[in-house]
Amino acid sequence: MRPLLGRRARLRWLHLIIGGALLMPYFLVGTVIVGLYSPGADVFSSPAHQLSAFAYALPMAAVTALLPLARPLSAAAARALCGLPADRPLADGPARTRQARIRSAAWFTLHVGLGGIISGMTLALVPFAVGVVALPFLTAVRDSAVTGLPEALDRPWALALAPVAGVAMLAALAGCAAAAGALLADRAPVLLGPTPDDRLAAAERRAAELAVRNRLARELHDSVGHALSAVTLQAGAARRVLDTDPEFVRDALTAIEETTRRTVDELDAVLGLLRKDDDGGQDEVPGPGLDAVDELLAHCGLSVAYTAEGDPGAVPAAVSRQAYRIVQEGLSNALRHGGRDEPVRLRIAVGARLEIVLDSPLPDRPPVVRPGGGRGLRGIAERAVLLGGRTEAGAHDGRWRLTAALPLHTPEQERR
Repeated sequence: MRPLLGRRARLRWLHLIIGGALLMPYFLVGTVIVGLYSPGADVFSSPAHQLSAFAYALPMAAVTALLPLARPLSAAAARALCGLPADRPLADGPARTRQARIRSAAWFTLHVGLGGIISGMTLALVPFAVGVVALPFLTAVRDSAVTGLPEALDRPWALALAPVAGVAMLAALAGCAAAAGALLADRAPVLLGPTPDDRLAAAERRAAELAVRNRLARELHDSVGHALSAVTLQAGAARRVLDTDPEFVRDALTAIEETTRRTVDELDAVLGLLRKDDDGGQDEVPGPGLDAVDELLAHCGLSVAYTAEGDPGAVPAAVSRQAYRIVQEGLSNALRHGGRDEPVRLRIAVGARLEIVLDSPLPDRPPVVRPGGGRGLRGIAERAVLLGGRTEAGAHDGRWRLTAALPLHTPEQERR
């Protein structure tokens, strides 16, 4: 009995009853139309007129289901009541394309059509079947004028079989409802599922979300990673000369304080960006630009020979921020992996394009890559590619050289 009267079957039956209720306004309009062609006819007592009204109702229901919001409402009801398999998802948003609206209209028409039939059968057959079951037991039912039992059936054998016939009617009704519910459940993923355009839009949203995650990961890696490297170096150096050079320790603690304060501000900015993304706000990454390079070099924990050519103020803000992060990550790599015998050389030149060259001593021994590490150079390359530029990194004349060439206009600005 589970396929006919189990929980899933009952929910699908309820779904069909709801479809019949949704059909009623259209059916009543259909009866009005039939009445216009058959003046004086009792539409509700004529099966032919009722079928005609039903035929008029279905196209009207299909037209209203072309509205974009019809699909999410239908999908929500189908998820709750149709017992759909988890591997056949339904679309979430409104139907925006012509194909999606046609599918949604076909589903709604099928739902209200089958729902109207099953609802009518339920309303008419259940009381009749109950009366048939009660015939042998209630003389009032057999003798009532409403029942109108034919004389041929007013016999002992017919009355004995009446309960069986009534139960068979109820079983047939349950079977019809189960079959109609199964048909709706089978068609729901086809008619309410995502169209190719929906899948493409979902893939684009996923790609945008991954881009946001990667961007935030780069910002956190560059700002926090650089700060931790600088703080670790400064703290280690201060510990070694704690008893012999108090002035150096004081300077190291000041550098640590300035570095952590600046990093906290940058972290707040990145987290603020994440909150704006959740609220649907702008997704532009805030942060320092080339005008903050001097401060970065003052507290990086390295000896840096810095050369600036051209006017950094001529660099657009978006390019300036990315250039700052590239310099910051290059210094972090020099802190973690570079030798300590020679200073780092940094040159930033602004001309037809922005060029960054950072030379650092090669490490005394091969660097140890931490689990999950090794993303710095990849992040630098990603930043440059997003701006339409390029980067190179590798050994050069006995030193480690990082170069970046960035256009002064982003691809979005060039398209505008």
